[in-house]
Amino acid sequence: MGTALAAHSRTPDAALDALDFDALVSRHQSMVFSIALHYLQDRAAAEELAQDVFFQLHRHLERLQSDEHATFWLRRVTAHRCIDYRRRRQIRGLSLDTVREPVQVSPSHDPLLARRLRALVAELPSRARIAVVLRYQEDLTPDEIARVLDRPVATVKSQLQRALKTLRARAMHLVGDSRP
Repeated sequence: MGTALAAHSRTPDAALDALDFDALVSRHQSMVFSIALHYLQDRAAAEELAQDVFFQLHRHLERLQSDEHATFWLRRVTAHRCIDYRRRRQIRGLSLDTVREPVQVSPSHDPLLARRLRALVAELPSRARIAVVLRYQEDLTPDEIARVLDRPVATVKSQLQRALKTLRARAMHLVGDSRP
């Protein structure tokens, strides 16, 4: 993907040039794909979304000032694209039941538990789900998530808190525990 796009000419004074594009793709493709896969729970959709994000990166390459800025930009665009993708799918009437489980092997020792946890996260509202993915998959702090999603830090913190409370309650319900 990168070599065809890298051949496209760039202005010499661009902050990041076409030669950097291949390196950016190599460095960040697993991050972009991982965010998309954990949010969408669909490998094919995650691959397509990641490809779209990198096409958009190529079009906006001259606006990025550094590798750190590119990382931030990629997380932000990926997060917003994930939310938009899910919205479009919901508008068409698809339910979460029709979304396939990822074929990636879970690092968890209990594959059934990992699958149930992924399903619980997939049931969260879009904004809470992307915050959870960025926090626990990408290991971003609430401040970093707030910058990526362009939300107040307090909003991110409360979304994470509510999401964790919801996940705990649903997990307890699954195992038959009635504690609050």
